[in-house]
Amino acid sequence: MIKKGLPFVLFLCALSVQAQVQLVVTSVPADTPAGAKIYVAGSFNNWNPAATVLNKSSDGKFTVTIPETEGIAEYKFTRGSWETAEGNSAGNQLPNRSFTFTAKPQTINHQILSWPKPQIRKSTASPNVKILNENYAVPQLQTTRRIWIYLPADYETSKRKYPVVYMHDGQNLFDELTSFSGEWKVDETLDQLFGNGGKQAIVVGIDNGGSERLNEYSPWKNATHGGGKGGLYADFLANTLKPYIDKTYRTRPQARHTALMGSSMGGLITFYTGMRYPQKFGKLGIFSPSFWFAKDDVKSFIANNSNEIKRTRFYFLAGRKESAQMTADVEEIVPILLKNGARKKNIQTKFDDEGTHSESYWAKEFPAAYRWLLGL
Repeated sequence: MIKKGLPFVLFLCALSVQAQVQLVVTSVPADTPAGAKIYVAGSFNNWNPAATVLNKSSDGKFTVTIPETEGIAEYKFTRGSWETAEGNSAGNQLPNRSFTFTAKPQTINHQILSWPKPQIRKSTASPNVKILNENYAVPQLQTTRRIWIYLPADYETSKRKYPVVYMHDGQNLFDELTSFSGEWKVDETLDQLFGNGGKQAIVVGIDNGGSERLNEYSPWKNATHGGGKGGLYADFLANTLKPYIDKTYRTRPQARHTALMGSSMGGLITFYTGMRYPQKFGKLGIFSPSFWFAKDDVKSFIANNSNEIKRTRFYFLAGRKESAQMTADVEEIVPILLKNGARKKNIQTKFDDEGTHSESYWAKEFPAAYRWLLGL
């Protein structure tokens, strides 16, 4: 039996090798230090800027092989830290690079155009943004996390109660200083909305766990990327953080006044948490969701957790420049939601021809999603 099965095993192994993605850097800036190592940081290694080093060949090229999986990979090249992440031809910040896994071998050539020049980065957070706690206890995960809070401009001068929006990847929401690929400008957006007479909300940002981000943002395991701790993270949001915020601040605690928003893996955990706790989070902003990470699990989960979602509002956003799979996944999930109790009037989908998998795209689309979800 072993001898008969061996050729098939070798065949599968060969397919796996053939389907790998090879990233090649063909040239680097002239000011690259002699002997410098080039790294790649991306969604496939938890965005660790010094985790994956490229091999330098005798012809001066740098190469690295990324094992085949599914979905979209985002990445940037660095010299080992975010302070040394590659830039564009003008030396400014470069948007994330990306490719789509195709189950076919790929070789992708790159030129690194510049390394950043040393500069003093300044905070861009508005005065309404505070650090609630640098080390807020997350007992479910036996760790701590920095928590941000945005209070409406009239919070101190009124007795009003406010809806609350909880958002993942807190590093990228309010402050250019803490973001690694641009901020969402949530505070500037809400400041402007208030200035134009719009209604306000409290926004709570939860920092991601760095190298633990993929693990914490999916309750299901992916054979290549990990996952499996998302249930604990969701429990933290619903049963530890939300009760604290409702007790400490003047909130409207009902699910119909409570939103949860996130992008990419943050979109996946937003969807899961809202489906698991519909009595606590009734408005879900799901941007570029990584359904590919565990799509079969997602579909099964919907069928078994749809008893109370008829009042839940879903705002799905995806860009067609992210990948064909991104919009297709959303289009596949929506009918399943409708079949299992969601109401058509409570589901909004927006697909943009020019939309990319980037903080700048999500920042641009945040205001419309915020207004639709909260009915403001």
